[in-house]
Amino acid sequence: MYGKLSIFSGNANPQFARAVSECLGVPLGRADVFEFPNENIFVRINDVVREQDVFVIQPTCSPVNRSIMELLIMIDALKRASAARITAVLPYYGYGRTDKKDQPRVPITARLIADMITVAGANRVLSMDLHAGQIQGFFSIPFDELTAINNMTGYFRQKELEDVVIVAPDLGSAKKARNFAERLGAPLAVIEKRRKGNDSRTQTLNVIGQVAGRQAIIIDDEIDTGSSLMDACRVLQEAGISEIFACCTHSVLSGPAVERIRNSPLKELVTTDTIPLPEHKRQDKIVVLSVAPLFAEVMKRIHDGGSVGAMFDNWQADVV
Repeated sequence: MYGKLSIFSGNANPQFARAVSECLGVPLGRADVFEFPNENIFVRINDVVREQDVFVIQPTCSPVNRSIMELLIMIDALKRASAARITAVLPYYGYGRTDKKDQPRVPITARLIADMITVAGANRVLSMDLHAGQIQGFFSIPFDELTAINNMTGYFRQKELEDVVIVAPDLGSAKKARNFAERLGAPLAVIEKRRKGNDSRTQTLNVIGQVAGRQAIIIDDEIDTGSSLMDACRVLQEAGISEIFACCTHSVLSGPAVERIRNSPLKELVTTDTIPLPEHKRQDKIVVLSVAPLFAEVMKRIHDGGSVGAMFDNWQADVV
């Protein structure tokens, strides 16, 4: 049995950490986490954590490399402060796309990050909607992957759309889209595309499935520059879709993504708060659902030694 539950946060998404903390009724631990002028990151834990069950909330989002280093150094500091167990809570797992060697002489960075987190001293990892499920297997420590699918489907049930089709923007997203479609009792369509080179350009080919006259919900794990999403919108419009919605767990929204969404035919983009959405990226088309209550419940179950998997059968998503 571990000592009391403690929560610490780096600088990647402190708002999310505070929301989880409030759900649990546990105050955030005190820590100094900052960067010296020479770009070296310094961490000092200001609370006693000896023999405690510590959760470090730090999505590895922008600035990605700094967020990763903050996480690693915080884990090391907590380990040296004699924490009994350290769980790295990564609502968003950066470098998740580099999960395999798809070209000669390229790294598997997702595995490298896993090794670094383990060596730093984490005893467990908690994340959400990985880009590739095999990332769980990169760790030699327990790994719990959550999903925002119940939050998303709960939101769209409340909208009571009449003739919906769930659209996977590529073949790799088909399984997640199928699960989404099953929960809404809707048909599935898939957009076949091919990616060119290492940049974000794609060549969209065609839609597999009946979409004409329907309301489409495009489902993906993350949206980065938005180029794939815009390709999907264009092809769906050409196929005669009536309205287009999109949802993703992680709204990276880098480069021209926000402007593309603003000028697109999208009715709404529904996302979560795993990545902070700064004020300059907010707009009426973007709806943010909080997954903090879900993380809080899972963290409580981990601390109490309860089942994480069992809760998803009866989890009722709170739409925020």
